[in-house]
Amino acid sequence: MNPRQKQFVTEYVIDYNATQAAIRAGYSQKTAYSIGQRLLKKVEVQNALEELQKRKRRENISEAEEVEEFLSISMRGELEEEVVVVEGTGEGCSDARIINKQISARDRLKAAELLGKRYGLFTDRLQLDPDALVRIIDDIPKER
Repeated sequence: MNPRQKQFVTEYVIDYNATQAAIRAGYSQKTAYSIGQRLLKKVEVQNALEELQKRKRRENISEAEEVEEFLSISMRGELEEEVVVVEGTGEGCSDARIINKQISARDRLKAAELLGKRYGLFTDRLQLDPDALVRIIDDIPKER
């Protein structure tokens, strides 16, 4: 692929508009529509678009370890959130300001619950091993 085609791929994933991507990549406005459509049909461009989209997805999707770390930090109360506080200044007037505060007990409890579910701490059902052997012992005395 030439440099303008590579630039087209980069520009196309911004808004998925082939005409605008072609213009931003340096192609003529008069021919941008047809060039954009033609470029999208090229195998090299399709492969480059697919690879770029995969890379972006990998960057944006959290891994399980990251989620567990966030929930642990939340549960321990080490996470703060911004809250708007309104304070009265007298004579019916008030001022609003933003403060940082620890997340609520409800949010911490929810994080603990989600972590507990993740590690199977709360089982409502009895987990039976399907491969376990069943032994029947006849120890009832026989009547004479």
